[in-house]
Amino acid sequence: MAPARRVRCAVKPSRWPTRFDLAAALLFAASAAVTVAWCRSMEAAPAMSMPGGWTMSMAWMRMPGQSWVTAGASFLGMWAVMMVAMMMPSLVPMLRAYRAGLPPGARVGRLTVVAALGYHAVWAAVGLAAFLAGAGLAAVEMRHPSIARGVPLAVGAVVLVAGLSQLTAWKARALDCCREVPRTQARSPPAVASAWRHGLQLGVRCSLCCAGLTVMLLVGGVMDLRAMTVVAAATTLERLAPAGHRVARTTGALVIAAALVLIARAALIATG
Repeated sequence: MAPARRVRCAVKPSRWPTRFDLAAALLFAASAAVTVAWCRSMEAAPAMSMPGGWTMSMAWMRMPGQSWVTAGASFLGMWAVMMVAMMMPSLVPMLRAYRAGLPPGARVGRLTVVAALGYHAVWAAVGLAAFLAGAGLAAVEMRHPSIARGVPLAVGAVVLVAGLSQLTAWKARALDCCREVPRTQARSPPAVASAWRHGLQLGVRCSLCCAGLTVMLLVGGVMDLRAMTVVAAATTLERLAPAGHRVARTTGALVIAAALVLIARAALIATG
């Protein structure tokens, strides 16, 4: 008797969004709305005019009667919401691949949430470091007008370095590394600890890959909606587009051009 043939039935993916997709879309929409409202409120607040013809963002300063701890907590809250809105389009495909790699019987929903929290914990650490550095520099600039006058030129130089970093082999390797899904779940049992480590690994890879663009956002206007939108779009395209390396190089060229304009403008103001 001839052996029975095994018939493989191809399961077509559902065209309808899953609960994961709906939750991610709702979280993105909510975080984007809060970010826009927060930015509008910051834009309405009067900025401090500084020597050298520039204004200091209120994000690096304390409000009247506010302690540094409260100011830092407020900035971290703003930063966390902003990062959810900016990084969610890039994070969702990574979380979807992580979910697909979990074994049957795993608590997929809970592990996905833990991995996402680990990812954003890394970005929260980046935000804390940014606030400490930004608040410290703001204090120095307010005490020393000579240093404040050199800020526009320094900003142009930092943006130039950020643009040049987009053209380096290091950026290409970081982008390749970030586009690959770490396979930690294949070597570890599907536990909360392994999901947390997986999220941390995703966050470290992502933050390193976005280092240049993140620095550009911080020095160019952390609460500027236009800068935020450009950085978010560039980050998403270089991660998800088939020609991600070309997108990164194109972004770098545009950032370099913008940096040269900033440097030329700062030089004109300094000599004028």
